[in-house]
Amino acid sequence: MPDWTARAETPADRPAVREVELAAFPTAEEADLVEKLRADPDAWIDGLSQVAVAEDGSVVGHALLTRCRIDDRPALALAPCAVRPEHQGTGAGSAAVRAALEAARALGENTVVVLGHADYYPRFGFTPASRFGIRAPFEAPDEAMMALTLDPQRPAPSGTIRYPAAFGV
Repeated sequence: MPDWTARAETPADRPAVREVELAAFPTAEEADLVEKLRADPDAWIDGLSQVAVAEDGSVVGHALLTRCRIDDRPALALAPCAVRPEHQGTGAGSAAVRAALEAARALGENTVVVLGHADYYPRFGFTPASRFGIRAPFEAPDEAMMALTLDPQRPAPSGTIRYPAAFGV
């Protein structure tokens, strides 16, 4: 398995991040979502868009945390998370997610929510959001709507997730 380097996205990485999103998903929806979130000053937080970089310097993975709310309290949403197909299963996505979570912790953030695969995100400490009293604003399987607290000494807020407008929910 490669030893991935993960770091904050730079402006020069934006085309490569778009290419990762386009390669990883069947439509441009996630790539377009990243662009919309970048343009939303209420959602975008500098340093929380992290890339996984190969030895040759190419961007092969991406994880994005943006501001959301749980009722009226601040939280972060992890979405999208993408890896170029030829690098999936090699730890590139995990490196990007871990880097994003560490960057959020360093900024003093606490609660992160994700709608994703129940067999993937628990490795980072995510558990069903319902355990925190957190609900999605749409129907979602309990095992797929997950939350994580970055500081176990600080409680997670309970309530309904309010995503940035770019998510369309």
